[in-house]
Formats: sequence, C-alpha cells, structure tokens
Amino acid sequence: MKPLISFFSVWIGLACFCSTSFAGNKETSAPQTENKSLTDIYIRDPYILPDLKTNTYYMYRSSSKTNTKGTHLGGVEVLKSKDLKNWEGPVQVFTVPEKNWITGRVWAPEVHEYNGKYYLFATLNSDIQWKKSQKGWPAYLFRGTQIFHADSPEGPFLPFDLTPHTPMDRMALDGTLWEEDGVPYMIYCHEWVQIADGTMELVQLAPDLSAPVGKSMTLFCASAADWSTGSSHEAPLPLTSYVTDGCFIYQTKSNKLLMIWSSFMNGEYAIGIAESVTGKIAGPWKQQPTPLFHKNGGHGMIFKSFEGKLYITFHGPNSPDGAERAHIYELEDIGETLVLKKEIRE
Repeated sequence: MKPLISFFSVWIGLACFCSTSFAGNKETSAPQTENKSLTDIYIRDPYILPDLKTNTYYMYRSSSKTNTKGTHLGGVEVLKSKDLKNWEGPVQVFTVPEKNWITGRVWAPEVHEYNGKYYLFATLNSDIQWKKSQKGWPAYLFRGTQIFHADSPEGPFLPFDLTPHTPMDRMALDGTLWEEDGVPYMIYCHEWVQIADGTMELVQLAPDLSAPVGKSMTLFCASAADWSTGSSHEAPLPLTSYVTDGCFIYQTKSNKLLMIWSSFMNGEYAIGIAESVTGKIAGPWKQQPTPLFHKNGGHGMIFKSFEGKLYITFHGPNSPDGAERAHIYELEDIGETLVLKKEIRE
C-alpha cells in the first residue's frame, strides 16, 4: 500500500481535477423528446437498467429543476431504448423534495429493481459547509447518498425520510446495492476531500432499504491498488490524494465476487477491479494489478442485455467541458476476471 499523506497539507486546485465531484455532473440542457443516439446525449456516470417487465432499457442521468418559487432543486431524468442505440426522452422521474436535508445537485443516480420495487440511489450535494476546512483545502460540504423508492422505473421516486442513508458528518457518494444471503447492503465511497485517501465502505440496509442498519465498515482504500497512482501536487505543501468513485459489484460465472471502481492512473480516469478473497461482500478485498480501462473514462456499471450478452457502460472522456458521453462495451466473463471487448457503435 502506498503511504498516506495527511490531508492537512493540500492544494485547492485538486478540487478541480479529482473524483466524480470535480465536474459536478454538469446540468443537462432543456429536455428534448426526439430519438437520439448516445453521441447526442451528455451524461456523466451513466446507469442502465434493463427492465424485464417492459423489455426496455432505462438510462438515468442528473437533471436539476427550478420550482415555482425559483428554488433550484436537484433531480434525475431517464431516457429509454429498445436496442441500446436509439434513445427517446428524457423524462424527469425525480426531483429532490423541498424539505429534504439538502436539495442541491444529484450525482450518479442508480436505479435497482429489488423485491418488486424500484430504488433510486442518489448522491445529493449542497453548498453548505458543515466543518471549517484546512487552509488550501476544498470546503467540507454536506454530501451523501440517499435512497428513494417507486413502483415503476419511471418513478415518481419518493423518500423514506428526509435524511441520508450515509452518516451526516461523512462526505459520501456513489452508493450501490448488493444482496448477500437475503440481506441487502449498500457499498459507497468515502470522499477524498475529507480523508485524502478515499475508501470503499459497506453498510447493511433494512429489508425494505429504508435505512442503514449499524455502522459502516471500510473495505479498502484507493491507494491499495498499484494502478491507482493518485494526484501529486507541490503547493502549498507536497500532497498525494487518491480517489474512490463508481463502485459496482458483479459475481462471475465461477462465483468470484468482483468490484469495479474508478480512480486516477497517471492523470487519467480509469476503471479497476477488486476481488473478494472470501467471495463475501465483507472481503477482505485485493486489487487486480491491471485496470479494465485506463483511457480517461470511468464510473462504470455492468448489465446484461435481454439477449443475455454482458455489457459495461461508463462515461468518457472525463472532462470539465461537457464532452462526456456514455460508452457501452461488450464484456467477457472468464470466471477469474472480466475482459473488455468491442464497443457498441452507432
């Protein structure tokens, strides 16, 4: 493991470079309902839900709205497709409740079908500072994952409560769902802004996903992967920080439990693979040495088509100028790991 360097000596410019948070999941433009291809759709952190009930692929992205009072509220849109190439929409499926703990931008929306219902895992953000930050360090803002529920993949998604599922005093993001032995869990990222070396965290959920059960446990930190080279800076003092983003769990045909996740490799966004030594979600986890993708794209998730083909989607490039698009690649499960194959082209 690489040595940790205290987050007390840091550089504010890092906030414009690292993590899903640096681009802030740029707001989408006014919705358009005509069919479009993936190259036409701006999106960060794409999530595709193949819904067997409707034989439809749903792709979710962030989208904020302004209410009648002029208040800016975070939200989520969905686009629909029958073939993964032609998409219609978007349609707004969620807007943060006005009385929620925070109401700002939504990042990395995921929708999971679980026990007949649909659950939106949303990272919520605010501009409210909850703790005085160290000199030269990005502000500690309220940020966390909250789960909402609906009877349809098109919403409306409703809150269980008005508070997050992650600890209020923890900058957290990118929650995802996994079930093991009939028990639901959330895996999420503890933000580098707060701890410099980001971590993956695990917490049990209530049977209906309405609340966390007990405290989180740390699975691993970003610097545990040799390919995760971090971001080094010299001002005001030397610093290396490591990002954890975009966790997603997949079990291979040989029952090996894998986690894909994103960090930075030599300055570019990348997707790596961790594997559970025990085959259980609590690990321990070890890092596979070679990243799955390292050409400045990331925050991936894995799904199967209605024909049974395995795919991964992620955004690329990782850019602050609105160039991000969803890319879909065929993926091969070889039992011990995953192999990236050809990209789906328009």
